[in-house]
Amino acid sequence: MPILELMFPELFTPQIAWNPQSADRVLLAGDETSIDKISLILSSLSARSRGQVFIEVDSADQIQQLAAPGRFSVCWLVRERGQSVARSVDAWLSEMLPVSAFGGSTVYAWVAHQGPARLLSSN
Repeated sequence: MPILELMFPELFTPQIAWNPQSADRVLLAGDETSIDKISLILSSLSARSRGQVFIEVDSADQIQQLAAPGRFSVCWLVRERGQSVARSVDAWLSEMLPVSAFGGSTVYAWVAHQGPARLLSSN
């Protein structure tokens, strides 16, 4: 059994195994309690992976350096500034999953405290 599955079984279900390669982009989101999981997930991704990370923290003092593939953007959201992970995820998904006559997009998303990872599609 892979180390990621052993450490975080909630990322896996029989219906959806952890498989971000099946998507155009990866989305990871959570709060300060999720930093270790997000960091481990990032370390498991290939260098060609691309996507977005949103982490909501109480104050700017909690912001830290995270190693991520080069095509990832890591965005720290500070509650005391009124920033919210839920609003940021919604806005990002509305941009990355547009409905188009020319084809769809897919995002492999894991949002802490909202169940297993899942594939989202604009199709």
